[in-house]
Amino acid sequence: MALNFFDQFMSPTLMGLPLIGLAMTLPWILFTSPTPRWLTNRFLTLQGWFINRFTQQLFQPLNPGGHKWALLFTSLMMFLFSLNMLGLLPYTFTPTTQLSLNMGLAVPFWLATVIIGMRNQPTIALGHLLPEGTPTPLIPVLIIIETISLFIRPIALGVRLTANLTAGHLLIQLIATAAFVLLPLMPSVAILTALLLFLLTLLEVAVAMIQAYVFVLLLSLYLQENV
Repeated sequence: MALNFFDQFMSPTLMGLPLIGLAMTLPWILFTSPTPRWLTNRFLTLQGWFINRFTQQLFQPLNPGGHKWALLFTSLMMFLFSLNMLGLLPYTFTPTTQLSLNMGLAVPFWLATVIIGMRNQPTIALGHLLPEGTPTPLIPVLIIIETISLFIRPIALGVRLTANLTAGHLLIQLIATAAFVLLPLMPSVAILTALLLFLLTLLEVAVAMIQAYVFVLLLSLYLQENV
């Protein structure tokens, strides 16, 4: 029984072929494309308003040089948001619970921000490794610590997204199993457990949205240090 709880995180296969690629391309089908008409439907209007507000809030602290990343970061946030939300549906697979996928997204974006900083302003980029006013005996130690913290950033990005979604899915499955088992034995307790499951599902919807936003927000902060 304990092993079955983790079966939901296994990548599904069909005839030996992994279906994670299909699960990653499905969210793009759900987004409606803009039309040349002056009047659009409510969903398209809400989608456009949400993307505009997110882009303004995310890139307002950045200088104009970082605004080139607006389309890329907004697309990444919508992609992660769609994957996280679709993973809450029954009998679905959540690709963002795979650490390999999250690291595959975090490492290239983090490395791109570091390379841009080293290319455009190497003195300022290297200056982040040593805080101003550091005593001379602590300089080698602080450089080592800041270098380690720099390389831990992509690991923290991937692990944070994976851990939050995995923990939420496990809690939902555990409470759902408890409600199903308690229903014939103690119906009143099973109803309370089902109510707790409903509240937890609402919380997981919020977590799915927040984690997608936090992932892109941290990337924008890394970019802000290097542009």
